[in-house]
Amino acid sequence: MSRPQPASLLDTAAIRRNHDRASATYDEHGVLAARLREAMLARLDWIAFVPDVVLDLGCGTGRGAEALAARWPEARVIALDAAPGMLAVARQRPVAARIEWLQADAEAIPLPDAAVDVVFSNLLLPFCGDIDAVFAEVARILKPRGLFSFTTFGPDTLAELRAAWRAADPADRHVHPFTDMHDLGDGLVRAGFAEPVLDVSRYTLTYPDVTALMRDLKAIGSQNAGIGRPRGLTGRSRMNSVSDAYEPFRNGGALPANYEAIFGHAWGALDRGGHAGQGGEFSFPVSDIGHRGVRGR
Repeated sequence: MSRPQPASLLDTAAIRRNHDRASATYDEHGVLAARLREAMLARLDWIAFVPDVVLDLGCGTGRGAEALAARWPEARVIALDAAPGMLAVARQRPVAARIEWLQADAEAIPLPDAAVDVVFSNLLLPFCGDIDAVFAEVARILKPRGLFSFTTFGPDTLAELRAAWRAADPADRHVHPFTDMHDLGDGLVRAGFAEPVLDVSRYTLTYPDVTALMRDLKAIGSQNAGIGRPRGLTGRSRMNSVSDAYEPFRNGGALPANYEAIFGHAWGALDRGGHAGQGGEFSFPVSDIGHRGVRGR
């Protein structure tokens, strides 16, 4: 099987810088991240156990960790992020004293084996250089039958912006790369998770113009961090070309930015030897998975 996202595709130093700079503006502009977080929290309602230890992996400004601490007031809640700026904002939350804050990379989580009951991770994976390494670390720290719940973006995300840039500058990649859902599924199986399940939802944000969209992406630290991205400033002529190429997508007076949001969950395997549970089966329970362009929930 191919690796889901080779390390060479992303500039992890740039990702950390982008998120550090966006720490002060993230909560104001992270509308979709907040919506996905609420959906993830709602999905935790069906958990039949009360966890002792919960990890918010890629905690950002700490809103997820805060919600997890409120949901399970007796649990030990740990929040990890690689960006010190994000953690600085997170530590200002009212419940910060109840949460343990860690600055570390998701590819090397400083926790012992089989130590965590629930790993909660909202939109961390799009910014990880080695998703296989992240999955392996989560599988390592997760207790048998512990839950890994995450969201990420698929390659249909920002398709309009990608198409507009391709028309204006076909030689360079200007939009951040995203990993296909089926590659994510393969990675979960390789890491030894039991019963992994993925489903897709589609979300649309609207903007008056391309400049507003790009400002929004910068404000949440989500600008392109691909290794092959152009490094120079974009001239006005090139930006005008992008704007012109985006215009055919305008609908109802606004420009859409569509996101392919992937929700995933998997269980810590009883067999710590690295075999996926249930005979290594991998299920896709949602009918629209694999049918691109179909609007999900």
